[in-house]
Amino acid sequence: MFRQSRTIITKLRNLSLQCSWRSRGSSAVERALKYTTGQKIHGFTVTEVTAVPDLFLTAVKLNHDVTGAQYLHAARDDTNNLFSVQFRTTPMDSTGVPHILEHTVLCGSQRFPCRDPFFKMLNRSLSTFMNAFTASDYTMYPFSTQNAKDFQNLLSVYLDAVFFPCLRELDFWQEGWRLEHEAPTDPSSRLVFKGVVFNEMKGVFSDNERLYAQHLQNKLLPDHTYSVVSGGEPLAIPDLTWEQLKQFHATHYHPSNARIFTYGDLPLEQHLEQIEREALSKFDRTQPDTAVPPQTPWNKPRIDHVTCSSDALAPDPVKQNTLCMSYLLGDITNTFETFTLNLLSSLMISGPNSPFYKALIEPNIGTDFSSSTGFDGSTRQASFTIGLQGMAEDDIEKVKHIIAQTIDDIIATGFEEEQVEALLHKIEIQIKHQSTSFGLALASYIASCWNHDGDPVELLKISESVSRFRQCLKENPHFLQDKVQQYFKDNTHQLTLSMSPDEKFLEKRAEAEEHKLQQKIQSLTDVDIKDIYEKGLQLLAAQNTIQDASCLPALKVSDIEPTIPFTPVQLSAAGGVPVQYCEQPTNGMVYFRAMCNLNSLPEDLKIYVPLFCNVITKLGCGELDYRQQAQRIELKTGGMTVSPQVIPDTDDLDLYEQGVILSSSCLERNLPDMFQLWSDTFNSPHFNDEERLRVLVMMSAQELANGISFSGHSYAMTRAARSLTPTADLQETFSGMDQVKFMKRIAEMADLTSVLRKLPRIKRHLLNPENMRCAVNATPLKMADVQGEMERFIQNIAANRKERKPVRQNIVEKSLDAHTGSAASRKLISEPHFKPCQMKTYFQLPFPVNFVSECVRTVPFTHADFPSLCILARMMTAKYLHGEIREKGGAYGGGVRLGAGGLFSFYSYRDPNSTQTLSAFRGGVEWAREGKFTQQDVDEAKLSVFSAVDAPIAPSDKGLGRFLNGITDEMKQTYRERLFAVTDKNLIDVAGRYLAIGQQTHGVTILGPENESIRKDPSWVVK
Repeated sequence: MFRQSRTIITKLRNLSLQCSWRSRGSSAVERALKYTTGQKIHGFTVTEVTAVPDLFLTAVKLNHDVTGAQYLHAARDDTNNLFSVQFRTTPMDSTGVPHILEHTVLCGSQRFPCRDPFFKMLNRSLSTFMNAFTASDYTMYPFSTQNAKDFQNLLSVYLDAVFFPCLRELDFWQEGWRLEHEAPTDPSSRLVFKGVVFNEMKGVFSDNERLYAQHLQNKLLPDHTYSVVSGGEPLAIPDLTWEQLKQFHATHYHPSNARIFTYGDLPLEQHLEQIEREALSKFDRTQPDTAVPPQTPWNKPRIDHVTCSSDALAPDPVKQNTLCMSYLLGDITNTFETFTLNLLSSLMISGPNSPFYKALIEPNIGTDFSSSTGFDGSTRQASFTIGLQGMAEDDIEKVKHIIAQTIDDIIATGFEEEQVEALLHKIEIQIKHQSTSFGLALASYIASCWNHDGDPVELLKISESVSRFRQCLKENPHFLQDKVQQYFKDNTHQLTLSMSPDEKFLEKRAEAEEHKLQQKIQSLTDVDIKDIYEKGLQLLAAQNTIQDASCLPALKVSDIEPTIPFTPVQLSAAGGVPVQYCEQPTNGMVYFRAMCNLNSLPEDLKIYVPLFCNVITKLGCGELDYRQQAQRIELKTGGMTVSPQVIPDTDDLDLYEQGVILSSSCLERNLPDMFQLWSDTFNSPHFNDEERLRVLVMMSAQELANGISFSGHSYAMTRAARSLTPTADLQETFSGMDQVKFMKRIAEMADLTSVLRKLPRIKRHLLNPENMRCAVNATPLKMADVQGEMERFIQNIAANRKERKPVRQNIVEKSLDAHTGSAASRKLISEPHFKPCQMKTYFQLPFPVNFVSECVRTVPFTHADFPSLCILARMMTAKYLHGEIREKGGAYGGGVRLGAGGLFSFYSYRDPNSTQTLSAFRGGVEWAREGKFTQQDVDEAKLSVFSAVDAPIAPSDKGLGRFLNGITDEMKQTYRERLFAVTDKNLIDVAGRYLAIGQQTHGVTILGPENESIRKDPSWVVK
């Protein structure tokens, strides 16, 4: 996976922190504190032991005595243990060598020479995470699991992969690039470029914002590795040779250039012994020349321009320009300065109270901030970028002036104290909030700083940084203004980069690729062409060969726990509104959700529901205007969101619940304030500011348009499903291509008065206690207070209680607790007259790759065949479609997903093929129907399913499945037992009964480039 270096979200926001809520025996934190500096353990020497009480962990730093490999262990009472090894990878060209190497090392190694052990281990373990990432200057290989035996198995595979890979030429061709006949078995067919990374990067750069971010980094840091594309520029990738790949591995993938990180409650000694024995003991020390020198500062600012493709879904077709100013900041190894600049960045751009939001967003010059806007600490020297997307070319000079003027204004006036306090409150929330993937978040958080020899432990002392920050503000009230003067006003290393659409951009890219192809072909001799044909056949034969994976370690189905732990909940009521209370160790946080059904909402208003959800907490409420509301939300909560929900019934595919879910969290001390904000939102939301609504509409439309190139497979699956179940039909309305096009139309409207008038109508139906049920997760000690506040909240919003008759009378009530007969119930919509129908839809979009999906209507969650279909989906993905779609087809990914709504959804992602992929989907069904799989394949699919079923659940989310979906622990246990019982005969049976042609109704969707054969086929609906 190629990880783009620039993000909007700061690293602190990315790090979702958690406290300990489980421990086994003696505390891992306490055990780690017993290590001493200078202690020798299995070839390593302890260099530092530090308690980090903020994060409930002990950090142990070590060095490997022989190779100098750096090691950090974060001991924590968390059973979701993680391992990560990262290498500083600093390419000096854009051939994508570190990215292609990341793919290729996972294709087989000395101890595990079978093809693709990485993907095979996905189905031989109970991992909670497995992946690899290529950043601008490092490559990381992390995994996590809750099973100790599984951890050792995965550690063996990962160590052997990175340090002793096979790096076979055929793997390089498959994963990187190759010249091959379009039809590999037909030497008369034309030669074309193929390769997984080649196609992946074509897909990456079909996203204009990703393209812009890459140019921005290349041009801001032009003197070394950041001037090239580490993921690979598609036209440069074919210049990489197999020999260069192997040489890059030899110089960069050495323990002397490695940083190893482990996390969790497993013993450190066990990790060190295995890592030493299986890998590091086989190496001597080297002096890798991989350090990134500081960028030479410029003596004056620079200006540059790039072009991109036009976006047919842009909110305003004539406003497709992007302009940003980017400033080079300090070295990221200065942790406190980086912390300060990160906070300063948030103060300048986050939310409607920030100066740049007021100056750039509210005047409606552009649709939104550029997605490159914000602080970027992923390179050796951090940077800050500010700018707009979706703007007119005539406004470029105006925006430059506004940016300069806003910097002057910040220096003159600074920030309000409440803004700073709101930001520091956000950090407090992040420290207390518990996530299920803390180890992975931690590995990502420290990666860049550690990569440049910064101190990763210093990064973890967040409270110390906050205290020091407060002290600096106390000693110098102009502390932040001085930073703005230093890094922005007086900084000559700044780049102004504009980007505009070129109608012929894609045509020029295609011509350049064709020119590159012809250059390659013209240099070939007859012997070369024959060799290409023969090697193509070799690769195809290797892809078609069933691999012996017996060399790989694997868990057994018998290693899976037969039962699940039950989560106790208390079903009660507050003011007549059903409430589910779940006592959990939430570390001083309270989590609130409310489900409000929209059964009484007129049909014509439904498509407006996502817009309503997006704006209802951003327009102001009660006595607060929208700026004061935003400030109050940040000061008193961890955020307040409203989201559309379409929840399928567990027993009937033609039953579903439709509504919106209100979600928020807060520190225990702020509970009354959080409920007051919700009360004001129910009782007196503001619907009178058309200009504010326009800002929110433009931002939403732009975000939707930007998301298609990244999540095209999701849009394809949603569209393909729409004609199969009523749930999926409404889901397309709320979150599919229909919603994207609807928001584009709204954004194009000159007058939004008609839209503004619809919001209070929607509010009267949705924010109604008659239609509501709630859930709260909090600590046992706080629950009595929570119940009292819930009662007051319901009393406060009682005026909104109106008996509203549903638009249709087909309402089915299902109790949330059949045992107690509680009044808590889900009001489901019945669709007895819904008729599934075949539908094939093609969206022509300006992408060089396709997103393909085919969906089949099967059975609901509680049906006896659902577990068999679930296992079949995993097995078909791993054992058939991966080979056909990725290895042979060259797509970045593909497979099958089975959702709780009973839709068996085939998909491909960043795929050079379309109809060929649809044939692969059909081939997968026939493969299953003919039973071309083994008992080992079935067992591996079960392991893969259980790794998802048993994924850890955070205290904030315990009981949420019961509350939202009506899936009780008893239902989960029944499902579990049925999964264990699935046989090969069950899989053959369900493949034939549900997936064969003519058995069930299918829906098909393709998003992709011009496709003349589809356009001429009358069975396709062309959009």
